[in-house]
Amino acid sequence: QVQLVESGGASVQPGGSLTLSCATSGFTLAHFAMGWFRQTPEKEREGVACISNVREGAITNYTDSVKGRFHISRDDANNMVSLEMNNLQPEDTAIYFCATDWDYECTEEFDFYGEGTQVTVTP
Repeated sequence: QVQLVESGGASVQPGGSLTLSCATSGFTLAHFAMGWFRQTPEKEREGVACISNVREGAITNYTDSVKGRFHISRDDANNMVSLEMNNLQPEDTAIYFCATDWDYECTEEFDFYGEGTQVTVTP
């Protein structure tokens, strides 16, 4: 059974840091690109970061609003994908989802998501 299970969400103050984790199972993580998305009740789901598979060079992409603050990484041996988030701001408040596009590189076709983990940034 294919599963993506996110963890690490919490409530933090502005300027704080969090690292989200995505535990994967039921498929060979090393074959696929992985991404992190976020969503709030006011906005559509937004792509935050993506990483291609290692064979393609583990190329990373970030949405402009998180460049220089967030870092996506993968540990294929332990079936984990992480998102390190620094200098968090209130506008980063959202539910964060891990996802795959079932491709070796980052595409626009992410269609399998986990259940998400809540990140709240508030004074």
